[in-house]
Amino acid sequence: MTGQVRGVQLARLLGQWHALPGRRRSPDYAALAGSVRGLLADGRLPLGVRLPAERELAEALRISRTTVTAAYRQLRETGHLASRRGAGSWTMLPGNHRVASTGLWTPLDDREMLDLGVAALAAPPQLLSAARAATEDLPRYLSGAGYHPTGIIELREAVAEAYTARGLPTSADQIMVTSGTQHALDLVLRLALTPGGTVLVESPTYPNALAALAGRRARITTHGLAADAGWEPDLLLGSLRQTRPMLAYLIPEFQNPTGHLMPASLRERVVAAAHAVGTDLIIDESFVDLSMDGTEVPPPVATYDRHSRVVSIGGMSKPYWGGLRIGWVRASAPQVQRLAAVRVGVDMASPVLDQLVAVHLLADAEAIVADRRVQLAVQRDALLGALAHRLPEWRVTVPRGGVTLWAELDGPVSSALARAAEEVGVRLAPGPRFGLDGTLERFLRLPFTLPAADLVEAVGRIAAIRYDLDRAGRQRWREPSVIA
Repeated sequence: MTGQVRGVQLARLLGQWHALPGRRRSPDYAALAGSVRGLLADGRLPLGVRLPAERELAEALRISRTTVTAAYRQLRETGHLASRRGAGSWTMLPGNHRVASTGLWTPLDDREMLDLGVAALAAPPQLLSAARAATEDLPRYLSGAGYHPTGIIELREAVAEAYTARGLPTSADQIMVTSGTQHALDLVLRLALTPGGTVLVESPTYPNALAALAGRRARITTHGLAADAGWEPDLLLGSLRQTRPMLAYLIPEFQNPTGHLMPASLRERVVAAAHAVGTDLIIDESFVDLSMDGTEVPPPVATYDRHSRVVSIGGMSKPYWGGLRIGWVRASAPQVQRLAAVRVGVDMASPVLDQLVAVHLLADAEAIVADRRVQLAVQRDALLGALAHRLPEWRVTVPRGGVTLWAELDGPVSSALARAAEEVGVRLAPGPRFGLDGTLERFLRLPFTLPAADLVEAVGRIAAIRYDLDRAGRQRWREPSVIA
C-alpha cells in the first residue's frame, strides 16, 4: 500500500459528488461509489491507498454510515476496492484494466474512444524521413558506450540555436537533453527542491506537474488564474512576496490548460520579484512554438534573468510528437552539470537514435511548425463552432495558441460529465484534475488535437448527455489512459 487518505481529505477530493440534475437520481451510495471511481480514473486517488474507515468518511461527508457501507460494497463488486477484516479497505485495479505507462488506468478495449484527455498531436509526415536520416548518422556513435548525460552535442547545439533565435543567447553548455519535458521537470525538482519545500503554481495547472511535486513532498501554494484574463499581476507578485516559495512553476506561453499568454511586462516583474525573495523559477515552455492568428510571443522569461534564477524546460512532444521522448533544460552551465550528476542516478542518458531524429526534425522546424499552426487553427475553430452550436451556455476564451480550450460549464458537473461521457465513447479530462482538493468542478479542458470531424462528433455526444447525467442508471466505468 502506498499510504492512507483521511476522511476529511477524501471529502475535499470528492467535492459535489451527489444531487446531479437528471430525470432519475442515482441512490446516494451509487453516486458516492461513482465519484470515488472517478478520482481513481484520473489519478487523483492512487492505487493501493487505504481509504478511511466507513464511520470516519460518513462523519466527514455528513451522511449515514449505511450509505458509505453500500458505496464500499459496490466498489468491491466492481473490482475497485479490496477489504480485509482488521486491515481496512484499499484501492485496487479492476481485472479488465491495466496501468498505462503514465500511471493512470486504461481499459483493455478502448480502441474506439474519442480521446479528449490527451492534448497531443499525431506525428508529422516529416518524422519518417527524419528517422531514416538518423539511422544513417548513427554509425559514428556505435564505437562508444552511448551514454551522454547532457545529450549529444548536435542536439544541444540545435536547441541552443533555437533559444538564441528567440532573443536569448544560449550555448550548448547551457542545454541538457532529457527524456521529455516531464523528465526535465523531475530532474530539476530533484536538484532544487527539498522535501517539504514550498512551491507556487498556477491554478489550474498541468496535472502531471502536480503529481511530480507531490512525489517530492512539496508544500503547494497556488495563484488562481482569471478565466478570461489569466494572471493578476499584483496577486501573483504578492503571492511570491508573502509565501517566499523555494520554487515557482509557471507556464507563460499558452498556459496548460487555459491557453493564456503572459505579457512581457509581467515576465520581467516576476523575475525581479523572484530574485528579491530568493525563489527559483521553473518555466515550462512546452507550447511556445504553437502561436496562432499571427500572435507574437514575448521574449523568454529567462531573458530578464541576471542571477541564474530561471530554469527553462521544453521539449518535442507538443509541436512534433509525444512518442519522441525528447525534452531539455536550459540553465546556467554549472546548473546543467549538477543536473547531469543527479541524472546519472536516474536513467544515465537519453537514447542516441531518438536524439538524432530530433536533430533532423529541428533542422526542418520552420516548415513543420508552420503546418502545425495551420492544422491547430482549423481544429480549434471547429471545436469552438461546435461548442457555440451545441453547448452555448458554456463560456470559452479563445486561445491565441497552444492546443487546449478551458471551458467554464453551466454547473459544477465536470467529473460527473467525464464519467458519463465514457459511456458514449468520449474521454474527458475533468477540471479538478488540474487543481487541488476537488476544486474546478465548473471547468473542463478540451484539446483541439483530434481531426475537426472527430471534435464535432465528440461535442455532439457530450451535449447529448449533458442535461440528463443520471438517466442511464448504473454505469460501466472506464478510466483514461493519459493526461498530457
